[in-house]
Amino acid sequence: MITLDDYRELAPPGALDLIARLAGLVRGRRVLHLTGGRLGRGPAEALRAAVPLLGELGLDASWEITGGDAAYHATAGALRAALAGGERLVTDEALEHYLAMNRVNATKLRLDADVVVLHDVQPLSLVTGRASGRWVWHCHLDCAAPQQRAWSFVRPLASRCDAAVFSLPSFVNRVGVPAFVIAPSLDPLSEKHRAMPPHEIAAVLETLGVGQDKPFLLSSGAFTGDQDPLGAVNAYRLVKKHHDVRLVLAGAAADEEGAASLLADLREAARADPDIVVLEVPDDAYRQINALQRGSTLVVHKPLREAFGLAPAEAMWKGKPVVGSATGGLAQQIIDGATGYVVRSVEGAAFRIRHLLSNRELIPRMGAAAREHARRTFLITREVTESLALVARVTR
Repeated sequence: MITLDDYRELAPPGALDLIARLAGLVRGRRVLHLTGGRLGRGPAEALRAAVPLLGELGLDASWEITGGDAAYHATAGALRAALAGGERLVTDEALEHYLAMNRVNATKLRLDADVVVLHDVQPLSLVTGRASGRWVWHCHLDCAAPQQRAWSFVRPLASRCDAAVFSLPSFVNRVGVPAFVIAPSLDPLSEKHRAMPPHEIAAVLETLGVGQDKPFLLSSGAFTGDQDPLGAVNAYRLVKKHHDVRLVLAGAAADEEGAASLLADLREAARADPDIVVLEVPDDAYRQINALQRGSTLVVHKPLREAFGLAPAEAMWKGKPVVGSATGGLAQQIIDGATGYVVRSVEGAAFRIRHLLSNRELIPRMGAAAREHARRTFLITREVTESLALVARVTR
């Protein structure tokens, strides 16, 4: 079992001592986290590490999930997309079904905690039946410009909480309760981020069919239009005119309109160019993702829109410079010119990649700065510190 002390050599100096002092202020309190599932990226990834650590620190910490049928999850997914600014049609019947399913969930879950944290949309309406404790809505979405109908439904529910948490100040929308900012984090001891010896990296890359005879650029993320993998291909093609490199596109196939056509286009590009490798890997293929990030020369991440995906921080933790889009939380992760480059176009991405490949001494130098930035800013120890401070604040 991983313990807090296992992070001592990885976390910034003094981080664990601060955690211990904060834990002394809230020891014995019951903290319940509620999500819509235990798999995938986002809050589930962080909670897998954070909840056991909170328990070790003397809190009665637990994590439960809301259940529901396909219609319930579809409505929650549509609400998430609409809160992030997408256009989604959500009917009154669908919303009523979502509320009814959570009334059923309320009868099955023990909700009498000192602090109940509702992550994103699935568990949010449980607040209508609150009886005790302090309730917090932890929104992992960019709600700055939501679809109005979705916000009109969600805001009254969020306003019944005692506080709200967002990933960035720019993601905050008025909910009528105190708002706090806690950025997401990564667990450096998880399968996705643990240290890997070179022979293990090489073995995984060989299994995936990624040649190691030349440098490769990695672009990872779901195969959707928002993630813009075709933009990564076009940037690579501009770079390829000057440098003999390979492009690896790794991601999960998406179940949304246009995703199948996009994946077909990527596979056609790979058929035309043997140095383009398209890998379908699920979000929970942690060992493979870890090896790809560590084996790459640098990482390209240029979605057209994104909230606070941690792909740049993940690569920086592995000591890789990142060329990434100036969108959402990505520009907050990359220190332009120090840990990578923030770009606004395909041409800009290609220019920065070429610059790094032409000045190879910059890659390890930037990579070392990137790892240190990730260590000080994006490790789970920082999120645990801020979560303890939040519990102390709302229960004082």
